[in-house]
Amino acid sequence: MSTTTHSQTRVELGLSVLRTEKRDWIHRKSIGLITNHTGVDATLQNNYRLFAEAPECRLSAIFTPEHGLWGAVQDGIAINKNPNGIGVNDENSINVPVLSLYGQSMRPTANQLEGIDVLVYDMQDVGARYYTYISTMLYAMEAAADCGIAFIVADRPNPIACNAVEGPVLESGSESFVGIHQIPIRYGLTIGELARLLKAERVPSCQLKVAWMHGYKRAMGFDDTGLPWVPPSPNMPTLTTATLYPGLCLFEGTNMSEGRGTTKPFEYIGAPWCNGEKWAGHLNDCRLPGVRFRSVVFTPAPVSETTKYAKQTCHGVAIHITDRERFRPIETAVQMLSTLTTEYSDQFAFKASHFDRLAGNTWLREALSNGNSTDSIQGQWMPELQKWQNRATQYHVYQ
Repeated sequence: MSTTTHSQTRVELGLSVLRTEKRDWIHRKSIGLITNHTGVDATLQNNYRLFAEAPECRLSAIFTPEHGLWGAVQDGIAINKNPNGIGVNDENSINVPVLSLYGQSMRPTANQLEGIDVLVYDMQDVGARYYTYISTMLYAMEAAADCGIAFIVADRPNPIACNAVEGPVLESGSESFVGIHQIPIRYGLTIGELARLLKAERVPSCQLKVAWMHGYKRAMGFDDTGLPWVPPSPNMPTLTTATLYPGLCLFEGTNMSEGRGTTKPFEYIGAPWCNGEKWAGHLNDCRLPGVRFRSVVFTPAPVSETTKYAKQTCHGVAIHITDRERFRPIETAVQMLSTLTTEYSDQFAFKASHFDRLAGNTWLREALSNGNSTDSIQGQWMPELQKWQNRATQYHVYQ
């Protein structure tokens, strides 16, 4: 793992900037806050309490993404009911509606936005296209534009840094809630920069403002920012998990366990029929940059109805990042998948529709199934990735 080089000074979050330099944006405004448990300041105070106690504005509603307000709900589970208030048993309770954007409706409705002057988006993303918080942001931007409501993003770091992009760009016509726009899997923008791009390319009528961070640089990993890490979702416990996630999430679209139900989601990949020692040896022979593999045995706990191989002993590999700056999660995942299609052609299988939804195309699965080399696969996504870099650069704010 690369060492910290930037953490001598702490990055100032967009939340702090919004509440100080840009407080006129929310002065005498009724606020709808889109957030979850990650919406904390540098001292771990919750943003909803900060807004509720601020004399210059009124917190009118809280909107929550997948996993709910407290990040306790497992992936893919709809949340149709939320408590009516926060801390209702606390003498300092904040009694505002808490409304789910991952249930009966994926976007704020006109009725829910009645009386709200501005939507504020403030929660931690992970920098991968299929992480649904960015989909929630786009839908909320569209709803705000439809209702003539201003939309503010309080910017936060991209935890896996902004100086690298990877993977295929989502093809037009392959959009879904885990692929909201034509961007690559690892898109290399902060959430505020992405909002600027989405305004330009999808919602030009959105009244967007971004409270930019101070002291942030594109090459920073989250541990370079001096900020406290709060796990963004149940299966994203550490920065290492987030670093692996853009590539290893593709295993959700296969019959391999991606480590859900263990303490190392996306760090452990395996199945009951896999030979971990053989697979680890083969992968280490590939000499992929910034990573090593070791054999591992694990038994997933049944954390949800969709947990693969719950209570079954799985054999596979543990992924160890040795150099974060050189490590390429999507290249690594493609090589892992390639070896499985060759070595375990009778047992390994894609869940075609889900894998294609994650990949944002059908050609990646087909190329892997046909035994195409990993170099040729990467060569296939490079032209569109280069176009993406040219598109995205104009929305960069940080150096």
